[in-house]
Amino acid sequence: MSLLEGAPEGLLVPPGQGRTLRTPAQQVTFKVTGEHSRVASSFEVVVSPGFDVGAHVHTRSEELFYVLEGELDVLAFEPRVRTRDDWRNWESSSGKRVVRATPGTVIVVPPGCPHAFANRTDAPAKMFFQASPPPDHERYFDELLEILDQGGPVDHAAIAALRARYDIEQLTPLRHDAHAEA
Repeated sequence: MSLLEGAPEGLLVPPGQGRTLRTPAQQVTFKVTGEHSRVASSFEVVVSPGFDVGAHVHTRSEELFYVLEGELDVLAFEPRVRTRDDWRNWESSSGKRVVRATPGTVIVVPPGCPHAFANRTDAPAKMFFQASPPPDHERYFDELLEILDQGGPVDHAAIAALRARYDIEQLTPLRHDAHAEA
């Protein structure tokens, strides 16, 4: 028997490859899943103009966002006051505020940290997104995009039930206004 038989092999996912889920709000391409990594799931996400994921928090998950193209408003801090309507006006006790993330910006979100992103421009934005542990976000995206792909108004009750199953406490509503203003 050769020493190389049964040796582990790495994963190479070429550009444009991976399983892709599409809705008017988002396009999510699965790049690395729990099948290939014990550490994290990785995705390429295209965020449509007007999409706002809503502020939310996880008790167990850790996330990393890397903006590749376009601009996103992002939040990654505990605000002085958690208002239920719009997270973009939040401020932390140390003075942190929501920022406009441009290409090259990295956002790391530890468990327990409120976070959000929204595309308030008129052009799509693209980001690399990594979530740990796998495969929770893989399953979550599958189910979320099924809900969002149904057309019509967003079914907030279905999304709330979904998020509760996947360790997501929704703090402000998920929104998709295709006619958002910059």
